[in-house]
Amino acid sequence: MSASRPSAPQLLEAASLSLHPRGSLLARALFRLAGWRLDCQGLPGRQGVMLVYPHTSNWDFPVGLFAKWTLGLPLRFWAKDSLFRVPLFGAWLRWLGGVAVRRDSAHGLVSETAAQLRAAQQRDEIFWLVAAPEGTRSLKGGWRSGAYQLALQAGVPVGLASFDFPSKTVTLRQFVQLSGDKAADFALMAELYAGKQGKRPELASPVRLLEKP
Repeated sequence: MSASRPSAPQLLEAASLSLHPRGSLLARALFRLAGWRLDCQGLPGRQGVMLVYPHTSNWDFPVGLFAKWTLGLPLRFWAKDSLFRVPLFGAWLRWLGGVAVRRDSAHGLVSETAAQLRAAQQRDEIFWLVAAPEGTRSLKGGWRSGAYQLALQAGVPVGLASFDFPSKTVTLRQFVQLSGDKAADFALMAELYAGKQGKRPELASPVRLLEKP
């Protein structure tokens, strides 16, 4: 079941990390050969939203893909439903973990994915959705709200994954149960993400919600 929403954002303790996937030895070896390492002790449950920050370069995709294989978790990500109808490419997207979403859905992107997360909870399936909340590699005034709203609607924890290019480390050690208090939630996430540098740190958007025009 979904966790009840706390009155303030809560950093989950290491003792709560109940899911310990084992990844590919080959992926781990190749990751190390490239000079990278994955720092992760486990996850707090079988469902959640994983935020990836900062997202500043095309190199984030291959690094993230090898981190996924090293972790050994069938991570999901959003992709337009029309892409899945393209021969071969659609099958490749599904293999990578793509989740087809209809942007014209009456329920909306967030509500549709929240329903998928709740269904996974009922079936006790692993469903961690990965999102780059900046939504672009360019510098913006903040984050888009979709992944944040998804975690709140589904009542699942948020994993804070980071790419730190100077140390060549992908880190996934901190998990937060959001409160819905935007100021408090983003203040905590900004504190936890402090010091992480993408390949082009000048393009990292600040950890705050993007203001609507």
